Amino acid sequence: MMRSKIYMVMCIVAAVLINTAQAQEPQRKVTPVKPSTNKVLTPPKGTDEKVIEQYLSGDSTQARAQEIKDSLARIYPHYPTLTELGLGLNFSDALLMAFGQKYSSFDISATLNMWNRLQPVLVVGLGRAKDTSDDMNFTYTGRLSPYLKLGANYNFLFKKEPRYQLYAGVRLGLSTFKYSITDVSVNNSYWGEGNYSYDLRNIGSHALWGELLLGLKVGIAGNWSLGWEAKFHNLFSYKKSDNGKPWYIPGFGTRGSKWAFGISAYYTIPLSRDRWPAVDDKNKIKKAARQHNATQ
Repeated sequence: MMRSKIYMVMCIVAAVLINTAQAQEPQRKVTPVKPSTNKVLTPPKGTDEKVIEQYLSGDSTQARAQEIKDSLARIYPHYPTLTELGLGLNFSDALLMAFGQKYSSFDISATLNMWNRLQPVLVVGLGRAKDTSDDMNFTYTGRLSPYLKLGANYNFLFKKEPRYQLYAGVRLGLSTFKYSITDVSVNNSYWGEGNYSYDLRNIGSHALWGELLLGLKVGIAGNWSLGWEAKFHNLFSYKKSDNGKPWYIPGFGTRGSKWAFGISAYYTIPLSRDRWPAVDDKNKIKKAARQHNATQ
């Protein structure tokens, strides 16, 4: 009977000692793994910071967790709301005039890059025209007149460095202008009066149109870039006169055109001090991350 009591007491003491030792041992956190491959899971590009925090919660030390978090932030950076401001000069018509084009538009643009994705755009310019073709019995002269465009771009390469962009955009254009039709020659030989001419001067007009465009922007040196745009545009409305319709609309081109192309030079003003990691830096970080995952 005495031996049974002693044995029971010893079992109770042993159980208490085991529970105390387990309570003192720190709890180990398990890094999430993919069961099928037993590889350490890494968050995909663009993962929200809260998800990254959950991923890092499995690390045993705060220092290591912060180190991985910093590496992930460099691999998958989050752009600030205001990334950069681009100032552009469109000089495509200056080149086309050298090949015989009879009208030209010159404009400057301001593009605000937000999150390296959405880009509001403002374009202000001047346009003019003068043409007397062989199959026309008059001279068309469009006075130097202003135009305005408002719109936005969407950058498909928002995960890449801002120096290189592939984007689609929309524009709404407006122009108020005047034009003249001079030296209009009329043959009135039927009544025996011969030929005579007349002029129609300073005819006022305005136009509203829309544009859909696809563009490419490439960095060339420092903060300087070159951009190319292909545009499909369509007139919504324009003012006619009793004597005809405007042949040229500043900022749009000839009235019957549907397509236009543009070449611009851009100067970029950074609006954030955050440095976009170089390609070599990102490759080193990814290699280090793979080596770390392989050792887990």
